[in-house]
Amino acid sequence: MTLYDVAIIGGGPAGYTAGERAAAKGLKTILFEKNALGGVCLNEGCIPTKTLLYSAKTYDNIKSSQKYGVTVEGAASFDLPKMIARKQKTVRKLVAGIKQKLAAHDVTVVNGEAIIDGEDGEKNILITCNGETITAAKVILCTGSETIIPPIKGLAESGYWTSKEALDNKELPESLAVIGGGVIGVEFASFFNSLGVKVSVIEMLPEILGAMDKELSAVLRADYTKKGVEFYLNTKVIEIKDGQVVVEKDGEQSVIEASQILLSTGRRPVTKDLNLEELGVESFRNGVKINEHMLTTHPNIYACGDITGYSLLAHTAIREAEVAVNNITGVEDRMNYNAIPAVVYTNPEIAGVGAVEEDLTEKGIEYKVMKLPMAFSGRFVAENELGNGMFKLIVNKDDKIIGCHILGNPASELIVIAGIAIEKGYTVDEFKKIVFPHPTVAEIIHEALY
Repeated sequence: MTLYDVAIIGGGPAGYTAGERAAAKGLKTILFEKNALGGVCLNEGCIPTKTLLYSAKTYDNIKSSQKYGVTVEGAASFDLPKMIARKQKTVRKLVAGIKQKLAAHDVTVVNGEAIIDGEDGEKNILITCNGETITAAKVILCTGSETIIPPIKGLAESGYWTSKEALDNKELPESLAVIGGGVIGVEFASFFNSLGVKVSVIEMLPEILGAMDKELSAVLRADYTKKGVEFYLNTKVIEIKDGQVVVEKDGEQSVIEASQILLSTGRRPVTKDLNLEELGVESFRNGVKINEHMLTTHPNIYACGDITGYSLLAHTAIREAEVAVNNITGVEDRMNYNAIPAVVYTNPEIAGVGAVEEDLTEKGIEYKVMKLPMAFSGRFVAENELGNGMFKLIVNKDDKIIGCHILGNPASELIVIAGIAIEKGYTVDEFKKIVFPHPTVAEIIHEALY
C-alpha cells in the first residue's frame, strides 16, 4: 500500500493550490478529484460567469459608444452561442494550465471519488478511490460546496436552472425569475438584463447582496432598477406553477410571471461519504471546524475552502491552502479573515473588504466614515460617462483603516489596495504617504483620506 506525505481530496482552488505548494516543498502528494480539476469555481462558477459578464459588459459599452464620441455602424448585436463557446474555451485553457502545473510538480492526480476508510496502526489516514487504497500521513479536505435546493412547492417540476445550467444555455428565455438576491443571483441578473431579458430578483432579506455594504447595495439596486430589473425584497417564494412564481410579502400573496427560474439560494459544504465523525472531526456551520492553522479536531486532517463553511470564496480557499501546507511543513502561519475582499462583477462592480457599518453599529463599536463620489477621480470620469459610483473608507477610533467599500468600475482591482492597508494595520496618516499614479481611478483612495 503506497504511503503519501499528503493526500488532498478535492481539486478546486484550495485543492490544486495545496497540491502544488505541498509538492513544491518536497512532499509526496496525491490529489483526488471526482469531477474536473478547478472545481466549481473554474468549471461552473467564478471564471465562466466572469467570462460571460465581460461579454455582456462589452455589449453594454458598444450600445453606449456614442456617449464617448464613437459611432458603430448598424445596431449592436450579440451571439449567445459564441459567448458560451468562448466561455468554454476559457475554462479549457485554464484547466489545462492547472493540470500542467500539477504535473510539473509531480503531483499524482486521480480522477474519482475518494472515501476515507479510517486509520492504520500508525495514525496514517486510509483513503480508497476507484477500488484502490492508499495511506497518507496528512490529509487536506478541499471538497468544496454544492447548491442548496430549497423545498419550494412545484420547484422540481419547473425545469429550474442552477448556475450550472444557466452557464451552458444557448437560448435566452423571454423572462427570468432569479430566486435569491445574493452575489450569484445578482451577477446573473446583470448578465441577462444586458442581453435584453426581463429579469425579476426575489430576495427574502431587506436588501440584496447579503453581507455587502447596505448603502452601496441599495445604490446598485436602484441603478439596475433603472435598467429594467424588478426587485422583490422581504419576499418569500411560496410555490412555482405554470410559469408563475407565487410569492408572499407582509402576509399577502402575489404572482410573478417568468418563463424560466434561476435558483440562487446559497451553497453548503460537501462532507458526504467522508466518514469524518468516525475520526472525531467536529462540524461547524454544516462544514468542519478548523483552527487558525486550518487544522481540524483530528491531528492529521486539515480542511480548506468551502468545506469549512466560513468564507465561500475562491481566494480565501487559496490562502487557506497555503496556510495548511505551511503548517504541515513546519512553517508557522495563521489564517486571518479580517481583510478578505468580496466582489460582485456587475456593471458597475461593487466590492468590499473588512468591517461593514451595519455590523459595527450593531456591536456598538465606534467608527468614522470617509466617503466620496467616484467622480472625484478624473480617470473615472473620463472612462465612465455619467457613471454611478461611490467610495467609502471606514476607520476606527485610533484612526486605523478597518473597512472599505467601492461601487464603480474597476472596484474589483482597487479593493486589494484597501485590503493591504487593513491587513497591515495602516492609520490614515500612514496611508496618506502612499503615492498613487495620476491619472488612475485608484487615486480616489488618496482623495478620500483628506
